[in-house]
Amino acid sequence: MSDNTIDTAELGEKILRVLKTIYDPEIPVDIYELGLIYDVFINEDYEVKILMTLTTPNCPVAETLPLEVEEKVKSLNEVKDAEVEITFDPPWSQELMSEEAKLELGML
Repeated sequence: MSDNTIDTAELGEKILRVLKTIYDPEIPVDIYELGLIYDVFINEDYEVKILMTLTTPNCPVAETLPLEVEEKVKSLNEVKDAEVEITFDPPWSQELMSEEAKLELGML
């Protein structure tokens, strides 16, 4: 492994840390703990694709939240490009939330 090879697992961790700084404006929990992030793919060129959902298809932040995710992930030095794909399959439900998020929202 050469010195300039980035560990994708390490980059994945950095991406997760960034995702945990992004909040759904209506819920005081970050989008990762809410279960809105379904998958994060990183290819050999350090292009990142994030598969995410929204709490509802007509979510008021449907336009801005994916852009915020893209911009924040792109701001990482190691990331060459980032793209967010929105999916509603499977649709988001409260079961996707972490224990931490449920606790935060008084659901446990």
